[in-house]
Amino acid sequence: MCGIAGIIDLSGANRPAPPGAIQAMAEAIYHRGPDEDGFLERPGLAFASRRLSIVGLADGRQPIHNEDGSISVVFNGELFDYPEMRAELEGRGHRFATHCDTELIPHYWEDHQEEFFSHLRGQFAFALWDSKRRRIILARDRFGICPLYWTQQGDWLLFGSEIKALLASGMVEAKPDPRGINHLFTFYALPGPVTCFDGVQLLPPGHYLRIQLGANGESGQVSERVYWQIDFPDRGQEDYASSGRQLADRFEETLLGSVTRRLRADVPVVSYLSGGVDSSVVVALASKVRGEPIPTFTIRITRPDLDESQEASLVARHIGTDPIVVTCGQEEVLRNYAALIRAAEGPVIDTSCAALLMLAREVHKHGYKVALTGEGADEWLAGYAWHKMNWLISWLDIIPGVPLSQWMRRAVAPLVGAPRSAWKYRQRAQAAVGGPNAWLDIYNLMSMSKLHFYSPWMMKLMEDRSPFEELGFNLDRMRRWHPLNRELAVGARIQLAGLLLNAKGDRVAMNSSVETRYPFLDEEVFDYLAKVPPRWKLRGLRDKALLRVVAERWLPRSIARRRKAMFRAPFDSFQLEHGPEYVGELLSTESLRRTGYFQPEAVDHWRKSLRHLRRRTPQRAVIEMGLVGVLATQLWYHTFIDGSLADLPSLARKGARPVSSNRHAAALGLAGGTPALRSAGVPPAQPQAAE
Repeated sequence: MCGIAGIIDLSGANRPAPPGAIQAMAEAIYHRGPDEDGFLERPGLAFASRRLSIVGLADGRQPIHNEDGSISVVFNGELFDYPEMRAELEGRGHRFATHCDTELIPHYWEDHQEEFFSHLRGQFAFALWDSKRRRIILARDRFGICPLYWTQQGDWLLFGSEIKALLASGMVEAKPDPRGINHLFTFYALPGPVTCFDGVQLLPPGHYLRIQLGANGESGQVSERVYWQIDFPDRGQEDYASSGRQLADRFEETLLGSVTRRLRADVPVVSYLSGGVDSSVVVALASKVRGEPIPTFTIRITRPDLDESQEASLVARHIGTDPIVVTCGQEEVLRNYAALIRAAEGPVIDTSCAALLMLAREVHKHGYKVALTGEGADEWLAGYAWHKMNWLISWLDIIPGVPLSQWMRRAVAPLVGAPRSAWKYRQRAQAAVGGPNAWLDIYNLMSMSKLHFYSPWMMKLMEDRSPFEELGFNLDRMRRWHPLNRELAVGARIQLAGLLLNAKGDRVAMNSSVETRYPFLDEEVFDYLAKVPPRWKLRGLRDKALLRVVAERWLPRSIARRRKAMFRAPFDSFQLEHGPEYVGELLSTESLRRTGYFQPEAVDHWRKSLRHLRRRTPQRAVIEMGLVGVLATQLWYHTFIDGSLADLPSLARKGARPVSSNRHAAALGLAGGTPALRSAGVPPAQPQAAE
């Protein structure tokens, strides 16, 4: 994988990019491609590439062109069918000048233009310039493995693999967008297109921008289009004709093909290995394809209840590999948290992302560039606990027309502090995802922290917004699917794209110049599993049923049947009651008032009260996740917007005046606290004069 960036003049005047801007953008993402750089500068546009050389090591420098140089591409990612696709194109008369998969793109564009996406399979984000048609295409892969951010600043459009590239141009001001923070406090993730930076969008998976530059001084036109969306068969049209053995045989064959393709590289490939069935199957199949054990890297969490290293060691012995183990405890999370926020470019609540940051660093330290990993299996095969809970609760609806499960959820809501008004927001969210959905249970729990911590102006600003409505679900199709498949689609759009492939995937891996590859996110794997009957995804309380049948052929039975353990690091690593010095600085009344998103009195109250809350209860989870969310947001703000909140490094531009949230509060005329805070005995925040 690599890093790309660009500046495009939409005015029609063919202005050159400001001097030094494109070079600064490339330098800001050096870590994504330390091997070499490349630039394309034409009247009205400038593209940059930072290359991490994996395929075509000697001749893959970008940009890469077609035969006559009229089509140029900068590319981030891998097209795993490269050998077969190259042979097909050569058979049609195309001539290749490199041994790099990037060169497939300009040739397929020549033949198919915007219909060429059906030929591009893999993980990618790219920018293509067709000089004859004066057209630019910015595109992202189907599942959102490779990021691509963009913004329009007046008559300029800028794009980049990371927001750092946009900010480095000097043409984009780092300003906060409260909608992004609201997404975080809803989804535990940032799935896009909204980001925490005002005016900066994340191109959604399966989307592309079509930029038609004007001629004779006419302004350029920008339109966003969809080339692919997750789809499942209509309910009842799944493959019920095949037996369980037949389904498992075909799944094994499909997954083996995916692993084989992802081992293609001109550099060595390694694999992450946890004690779970997903990564263990990947390691086993990869070792089979290689004919020898694949090198593996494992995380050991020092808390016994979170440690999976013994299970990983069992798999390693079974396969015959000797894993490199990275130890992660409270001190390591604290020491790496600021670096995690810089890498992710948004607040991160899931502290296990810091462990994966360390793991990628270790892969790089040992001289590797590519690692396989097991993400995606939970999304396609219902691997999360809330799918099981929803299945159990659904039995309450055995009487047609009597929604007992909904009534039960409504009755339980007050136990986690939800006000009566919260039910109407759940109904609105449910409508936005095509019907009842297991993910709403976990996201509504996360959303309860807003009631405890949001400042009055933030609560007022967001009270009429439903983040679910900003995700672009295809409701006409979703309503026709089996309810479980609707759940899988929501998890893929939010959890997978917004957390696992973002703060837990590309961002932490590429921060150390490591490309992660995902066999379960192969197009053929998804297409096959989409047709599998839901009972082979969630079989009663047995998740990932079909995968476990396959796993028993390759792994110890105890691993194949092992229940899913959520990989995470402890929230209380931050010692939120007291914490290290930077925690106190970021959560001080002064810092909280400076950002304005949260009530200082509420934060102080719950920091002191946290130790008295019983562990493993919904209330403890709400408060704990909420406090880490507050801390993460404050740290993000300090890192990118205003470097005065703590004695920590900051990327905020010196001399830039931060946007004050208090101006929003003053404009709304808000004072007082939320009902949840008042009922807890927390005094309301006092209004502060606007700056």
